[in-house]
Amino acid sequence: MSLSTLPLSYCTNVHPAQRLDEVVRGLAEYTAPMHQNVGRPVAAGLWLAKSVIDELVDPKGGLLTGVARLKNSLGELNLACYTLNTFPYGNFHSERVKDQVYVPNWSTPDRLAYTIACARVLAELLTEGCDGSLSTLPLGFKGHTRPADFEQRCIENLIAAAVALDELHDDTGRCVRLAIEPEPFCILETTPETIAFFERLRRCADDRGRLDVVRRHLGICYDVCHQAVEFEDISTSIRALKAADVRINKLHITCAVHVANPADGPIRRELATYVEPRYLHQTLAKTRQGIVVRRVDLDSALCESPPAVFRDAAAWRVHFHVPVHRSELGRLGTTQTELQQALSEVAALNYAPHLEVETYTWGVMPGGGRATLVDGLTAEMNAVLVHLQRWFAV
Repeated sequence: MSLSTLPLSYCTNVHPAQRLDEVVRGLAEYTAPMHQNVGRPVAAGLWLAKSVIDELVDPKGGLLTGVARLKNSLGELNLACYTLNTFPYGNFHSERVKDQVYVPNWSTPDRLAYTIACARVLAELLTEGCDGSLSTLPLGFKGHTRPADFEQRCIENLIAAAVALDELHDDTGRCVRLAIEPEPFCILETTPETIAFFERLRRCADDRGRLDVVRRHLGICYDVCHQAVEFEDISTSIRALKAADVRINKLHITCAVHVANPADGPIRRELATYVEPRYLHQTLAKTRQGIVVRRVDLDSALCESPPAVFRDAAAWRVHFHVPVHRSELGRLGTTQTELQQALSEVAALNYAPHLEVETYTWGVMPGGGRATLVDGLTAEMNAVLVHLQRWFAV
């Protein structure tokens, strides 16, 4: 089947941008040259930090002149935009992000207001007849302190978001869907947790007479790296979501680090070069008995002298988004096989999730994995297009 007439997108959260000027500059310096290298249509999956949104939307929800400037810049560079990454709220490129990327969480009014403002901007950027999507965090981080009614607050805000998106559709004719993105160590991380939450969300929405609106506008962003790190069988996972009628509004085309022989000291020493202070790199190991054990972050001590349950495991996987065109990184592997499984399963769906490459870690990649950013992005996009040609008319 033809999955979509939309061009493949890549997420611009790889570029630091706290002001609109920086967003526009990034499109000109990175996205447009990569587009020219690929030689076929490419879309920009924009990340617009809260500070940028404040330049685009006034406190009452009205659009400011910056939106027209952004839209004109995209047009001048011949770039489409049909999806935003509304997961990172603040400075995603500060010296230390780690678990602060999950703040504010979905129990807060700030997260709701930011998401609605992003939807208004996206509705203006969409081309005629094109639906939009917003990826967002999986409610919050399990390691953070939460009120007793945290989930109910999240549900109420998500229902409110769905209502706002429905009203936006009535006002503009543009359909924008929200895509909740499960991630290791978050409130929603596994496929069963996600399905169970959507069942509770829908019961609550039904009680409020909002079930149709929630079904229309709320789904998930399936980040292949995240579910691979959980050692989930990707085909089984996507089929379970389909059976539960949880819509995949967006697919993040991503790969994780795979360590096939963690007992090997030189392999772990190579993995230690991926320890860095900015992002959280959740690390899970699968024992030879099939039990998954976990650490919230990759650190030097785990690499140098892991406990026996990690050292003797069959494999480790690390939440470090690595270039999707690479199946090996020196002695380390990647979860490229799981990515191909995901694309195959998505091709069998009877609707069209948005497809976006999201390797935001180029700036913290160890020296052996780095390339010039434009060259690296080009290699990723070309490789993904080859993969897509196996299943889709692209």
